[in-house]
Amino acid sequence: ESCTSNRKVASSNPRADKVQFWFYFQADNLFSNYIPLKISQLDNLLKEDDLNLPDLSTLQAPLNIPIPDPPTAEDEEMETDKNDDEKKKKKKAPSCGLIKGNEKIVKLLDRVKPEILSLRETIITVSCWIQHLIPKIEDGNDFGVAIQEKILERIAAVKTKVDGFHTNINKYFTERGDAVAKASKSTHVMDYRSLVHEKDEAVYSDIRVILLDIRGFYAELYDIISKNLEKVTNPKGEEKPSMY
Repeated sequence: ESCTSNRKVASSNPRADKVQFWFYFQADNLFSNYIPLKISQLDNLLKEDDLNLPDLSTLQAPLNIPIPDPPTAEDEEMETDKNDDEKKKKKKAPSCGLIKGNEKIVKLLDRVKPEILSLRETIITVSCWIQHLIPKIEDGNDFGVAIQEKILERIAAVKTKVDGFHTNINKYFTERGDAVAKASKSTHVMDYRSLVHEKDEAVYSDIRVILLDIRGFYAELYDIISKNLEKVTNPKGEEKPSMY
């Protein structure tokens, strides 16, 4: 049953703004169909094996970076007899081929990014819908308006956090790329290789948290609108709301 089904568009109002009608129908579809479906889909996604790895070491992607042989005692003795130019040639790291990203992580991110976009669009639509329901400022009962404003504040806070998801994803690629570059330059430093794998494991955990947050935001949005629907759609408590 529609979350907004008890508030119908009034056909007796020929001057109703078309924009308001569009937002009403969008909101009605969101709360009666789309949001419950998204919560169910995210539940199923979070149960998939790819997002429940018991051993994160299986995430490790091969690094096509040659490991130099450790110097022998003879090499070290000969090193003292060579000039600086020869030393630099000797210490030059072996060339690396194409170093791919972690395909397992990229695959998961390709599934997460559309979910982030969908939630952002939902947030924007619901916010615009509520803003179009705010009546003009006048003396009288403004309790419903206060509720509308509180909900809009919460939606704005959620949107800020959701916008940060993309920032975190971009940060992962930047930091992992830096770690790979250091590992390929300083091939004898094993810590740089370990750092690459640490970045992959960290973002894997972040992916789960992002999906949990997205599901939670959908549920929160549905809950807060359902509990305050009367005040949101009819903030003045009028017998015949101007829009419904």
